[in-house]
Amino acid sequence: MKTPVKATLIAIAVAIVLAIVGIVGIVYAMSQRAAAPAPLEGEKLQTVRTDSHILDQGGADALTVVEFLDFECEACGAFYPIVEDLREQYAGDITYVVRYFPLPGHINSTQAALAAEAAAQQDRFEDMYHRLFETQSQWGEQSQETPEVFRGFAADLGFDMTAYDAAVADPATLERVQADKSDGEKLGVRSTPSFFIDGEPVVLEAWGDLETAIEKAVSD
Repeated sequence: MKTPVKATLIAIAVAIVLAIVGIVGIVYAMSQRAAAPAPLEGEKLQTVRTDSHILDQGGADALTVVEFLDFECEACGAFYPIVEDLREQYAGDITYVVRYFPLPGHINSTQAALAAEAAAQQDRFEDMYHRLFETQSQWGEQSQETPEVFRGFAADLGFDMTAYDAAVADPATLERVQADKSDGEKLGVRSTPSFFIDGEPVVLEAWGDLETAIEKAVSD
């Protein structure tokens, strides 16, 4: 076997192994998720607020699906295409809500949330939501924060950059992000993504569990 061909085959094999390890790691992380504690009897915990970001508004009888996410979380990135498929599949049947839950182990998670919230102030939340997940591999797992990367996304998307910069620098924007996380902690969220359907937590043990839970709730 010629050396260049052999090197190419080895490189492909290594890439496949790394991909498998990555998937196994994500699945393991899902399996280790702590279950959200049940609320006290008679207590109704709040999964949605009036300022929550709604990606899809369903009909009057629609289910409300809430996702607490961290834009840097690999599991959230893995669920992103699944969520997009479900949003299309159940259009009109679900109201889809996104809430921030930046994890301390992710250096850029808060910066990404600030970028999304600054985008929301220009009615462009969903545009930034897509851009962050589509580019996660480019800015995730860094050793230091890279706010200039997110500013570049805002410029590429045609945002008002003066307003964007002001929003990112405004302490109220960070408070808005932290308010979502505080609600999530009260709901028992410990990791991301965490989903709720009409206020009830969804237990994730396999990739299809979210779809199964939505399908069951829609058909009930």
